[in-house]
Amino acid sequence: MSYAIIGSGAIGGALAKQFARGKIKAVIANRRGTASLEDALQAFAPTVSATETADALDADVIILAIPFGAAGEVAKLRSDWAGKIVVDATNAIEFPAFRPLDLGGRPSSQVVAAQFKGAKVVKAFNTLPAAVLADEPRRSEGHRTIFVSGDHADANEKVASLATLLGFSPIILGRLDEGGLLQQFGGPLTLRSLIHQQA
Repeated sequence: MSYAIIGSGAIGGALAKQFARGKIKAVIANRRGTASLEDALQAFAPTVSATETADALDADVIILAIPFGAAGEVAKLRSDWAGKIVVDATNAIEFPAFRPLDLGGRPSSQVVAAQFKGAKVVKAFNTLPAAVLADEPRRSEGHRTIFVSGDHADANEKVASLATLLGFSPIILGRLDEGGLLQQFGGPLTLRSLIHQQA
């Protein structure tokens, strides 16, 4: 599997750190281009490298570490997303009030999925603050958990496997209208940093 991170902010940087820590090759892209990433990626080279967004979208698994409102811009860069797993790490937040966007009761990841026609969208990596997401997930008492939700069981399993490779303990919650609602911004799992204790 090939992996790409779209977005180089706090969440994108945290994920890049975890890929580098796990020695899992990935590319990362942002709107400003590869030159803007050179300094930030020095510590992660050669495992994580910079690329242009259009090239990053050739990866099998594409992680959206961007503002919720920017997802549509990325979706428009391809006419067909069939065969792709798109990991929605966004949070639908209304600024400056810092409250959940009113999406009419729809899970935010369903809104994202509707824009990425043909892709298998999985909600993951969105519930932890960036500093916690970047921290070593293997704790003395167990592994930090990552919640996973999506409408395609095979895609959920692949994202859960990635989380395991990165050192996390994944918990698959079910479909986007079930688990996705629990883990989206404002849901009961927001900012829950849980440790899966080892037997």
